[in-house]
Amino acid sequence: MKKSHVFIVILLIVVVICILVYVSKGIQREYKKMVKMAFEKNKVVKSEILTEEDIKNLPKPVQKYLTYTGVLGKEKVHSFRVIADGEIKMNRDSDWAKIEIEQNNIINDELVRLFYLRMNMFGIPVYALHSYTDEGASMVGKFAGLFTVINSKGKEMRISDTVTLLNDMCLFAPATLIDKRITWEQIDNTTVHAAFKTEYCTVTAILYFNEKGELINFTSEDRYYANNNGTYQKTKWTTPFQEYKVINGLNLPSYGEAIWNFPEGDYCYCKFNNIKSIVYNNEK
Repeated sequence: MKKSHVFIVILLIVVVICILVYVSKGIQREYKKMVKMAFEKNKVVKSEILTEEDIKNLPKPVQKYLTYTGVLGKEKVHSFRVIADGEIKMNRDSDWAKIEIEQNNIINDELVRLFYLRMNMFGIPVYALHSYTDEGASMVGKFAGLFTVINSKGKEMRISDTVTLLNDMCLFAPATLIDKRITWEQIDNTTVHAAFKTEYCTVTAILYFNEKGELINFTSEDRYYANNNGTYQKTKWTTPFQEYKVINGLNLPSYGEAIWNFPEGDYCYCKFNNIKSIVYNNEK
């Protein structure tokens, strides 16, 4: 083969590789694009300080939790970004796989949750984008960033993601629990019921606290488990929290699990064991 032909073949290989690399980053680019658009749409001009007056009508366990976390005297929160590591199980029998996640949430007139995940499957990266906006809820996952392995959306996902958003608010941004869309009912000194009413649905959860004021568990009957055949089943969902430590100036749990509570037994499918950072009002 002539040298010129070899050069052309090598050049074509390089071009193909560059194209594949670019295409493989498509989900990440879409995530960043959606985040930018969401913040441009939901700008907050005025910053206010969270005071005891803001929380006086909340149930006592919630007030105690907000005081314990240290949100009083700090800015009210209308957005937050979380970067964390964890593990996930794709099914009961699979091994744990390490994941890296980044998510941006907006708690404004519009509710937004944009969740980007990277994991390895058989040594090859898998990228996923889970989005929840006024336009709907969806999840897309691609093997090597090229081949679609997950493509889900629908009303069940929107309802489930509304529960997840409330969970995020409780875990990552307790200052947002003053949101007027949440209706509270105290059950006892360490347990409260929350109803989160959005434009599209109302979901409920029970929050459990310990005597110190720490939130230690969150349960909801309103999430849907996605079966392999494409159907959904409403299933109890719990997220126990522990190992509180100072993260960005607040006392927050640094470890959490996500568990499906099936009648035949629990299935823990996700663990967040390294919350690297939480940044509030991060559009600034």
